[in-house]
Amino acid sequence: METPECVVTQNQITLLLVFEFQFYYEILCVINLRPKMKEIDVHELKAMMDAGEDFQLIDVREPYEYDIANLGGQLIPLGTIIDHADEISEEKKVVVHCRSGKRSESAIFELERRFGFENLYNLKGGILAYSNEIDPSLPKY
Repeated sequence: METPECVVTQNQITLLLVFEFQFYYEILCVINLRPKMKEIDVHELKAMMDAGEDFQLIDVREPYEYDIANLGGQLIPLGTIIDHADEISEEKKVVVHCRSGKRSESAIFELERRFGFENLYNLKGGILAYSNEIDPSLPKY
C-alpha cells in the first residue's frame, strides 16, 4: 500500500495561520480579555436627559419588554441591531441599554467589531438599575 503525498503550499500555510489567529482571538473575547467597553451609569444618563444633551438612546430589548417599561429610546431589538446599524448615529454619543446591561454589551461589541463605532456607551445595570436608582415607578419585570 502506497502512502499518498501531502503537498502544502505557502498560501495554504498563510490561510491556516489566519484561521488560527481568528480562533484564538475569539477565545480571548469569550474569556473577556477584549478591550474594556465604555459605560455610563444611570445617574449620568439622567443628568444627560435633564440637561437636554444631544445623544441617541437605543433600547435593544424585545417589543413586549419595551411595552412594559421604557426610557423613551429608539427600539432596535438585539436580533436586528446589525441590520439597523445605519440608524445609529456616528456623530454623537449613543447610549445603548437593555434590561440589565448584558444584551446591550453584546450589541455594542458587535457594532464596534463590525462597523468600527467609537461613540457607543453601555448603560450599566440597564433599565433595572434606572428603576432601582432613579425612577421606582418604572415597572420591573
